Amino acid sequence: MSDEPLRVLVVDDQQLVREGLTALLELTDGVTVVGAAGDGARALDLIAERRPDVVLMDLRMPVLDGIAATAQVRDRFPDVAVVVLTTYADEESIAGALAAGARGYLTKDAGRAEIGMALRAAVAGHSMFDPVVSARLAAAMNRPAQPPARDRLPDGLTQREAEVLGQLAQGRTNAEIAAALFVAETTVKTHINNAFAKIGARNRTEAAGYATRHGLA
Repeated sequence: MSDEPLRVLVVDDQQLVREGLTALLELTDGVTVVGAAGDGARALDLIAERRPDVVLMDLRMPVLDGIAATAQVRDRFPDVAVVVLTTYADEESIAGALAAGARGYLTKDAGRAEIGMALRAAVAGHSMFDPVVSARLAAAMNRPAQPPARDRLPDGLTQREAEVLGQLAQGRTNAEIAAALFVAETTVKTHINNAFAKIGARNRTEAAGYATRHGLA
């Protein structure tokens, strides 16, 4: 294992939290904070400039939120790991972050030792979740799958395409749909394209109207 300290970028929209996390991590053996950002867009700039090993990422932020920023880190900086640290532990937030590529997910109840362990695990290619998040993941995995109902769906839609249209009709973004259905955002885009072709929709407004008329919303 390298003797070089772990290079960490802290991302949180609250200045007090950023400063507190920076101070906390600087007290952690083998860790150095190379920067801090208040939104996902600034975080991406700092990653390109300072090349951290791992990003400690908040979720709810202006300009570019943590899920979208995590997906861009995965695509643009595949060697940089992301660990989410947030107050939110709902299934949609967890699923969205993991689908975007986060390797760890902690709530802000986590202590310094736990955060340090999660950062090191992420850099080593492993995942670490706090107990609340682990329990939510286990519950989601054990939930019975809905049986397919393709024979009741119009225009040859698959069950998943119908679900995506229903989510779309509720005004949800692709990222939000991905989080709700526990799939990657690219998968959602594929389902939307396939559904649009089947129902003849040219845009999201037409697709939402179709979903409402056919009881999919």
